[in-house]
Amino acid sequence: MLRSEFELLLNRTLSPSRFKDYAPNGLQVEGKDEIHRVVTGVTANQTLINAAVEWQADAIFVHHGYFWKNESPEIVGMKYRRIATLIKNDINLYGYHLPLDAHPEYGNNAGLANVLGLGSREPLQSWLPIEESIGIVGELNEAMTLDAFQHLIEKGVGREVLFERVSDLPIKRVALCTGGAQGYIEQALKVKADVFITGEVSEQTIHIAREMGIHFIAAGHHATERFGAQAMAAFLDRQDDLQAIFIDVDNPA
Repeated sequence: MLRSEFELLLNRTLSPSRFKDYAPNGLQVEGKDEIHRVVTGVTANQTLINAAVEWQADAIFVHHGYFWKNESPEIVGMKYRRIATLIKNDINLYGYHLPLDAHPEYGNNAGLANVLGLGSREPLQSWLPIEESIGIVGELNEAMTLDAFQHLIEKGVGREVLFERVSDLPIKRVALCTGGAQGYIEQALKVKADVFITGEVSEQTIHIAREMGIHFIAAGHHATERFGAQAMAAFLDRQDDLQAIFIDVDNPA
């Protein structure tokens, strides 16, 4: 597949033009003209790049790429080593941030909602269509005890979570937004969720949860954002003339 065809496939699938993002979505570092082998991952760190070189990948697809807003423009040190490895090995780098969070089938939020078995899904940002919302609200088939729900989410993300239980009330209505979205807890309150799940926690988040009466879970930024890269590896691997694999570089954050 030609590089231009590959990017067209990604853009048709993820619709980056819908989003005002903090980094460029699409091709970030140009490599070879033809793409047949693709590595996907959460973040374009050196370990992932080295693994892609070893697998002889033509392209890397990530959620966290490069050239973020307010990032220093100098290509030195760690940034130089990463980009130099890509260029020396003629590997294309594609980054898709908010589009990969929001996609209703391949997105991070959709993946987390799937492992929790959420139905009746609505946008967390209630003024947006669900395919543009950075977050999902959904319902469990039946209300769950706090212990049962903690077991369910820890199984889903493969790690222990921080769970701030603010009452003994069970959980039925769930709001979630993967990654560093702890600031959306107040929006979760507005949509009357019993619990809000994200990846990270700030000091003030716990006080909001306690004082406003909403259970809160921080399940890990990396752990909650594996889903999109995994789903895109499966999607790309189904395309003609492409092989794709997901490589996980674990991160406890």
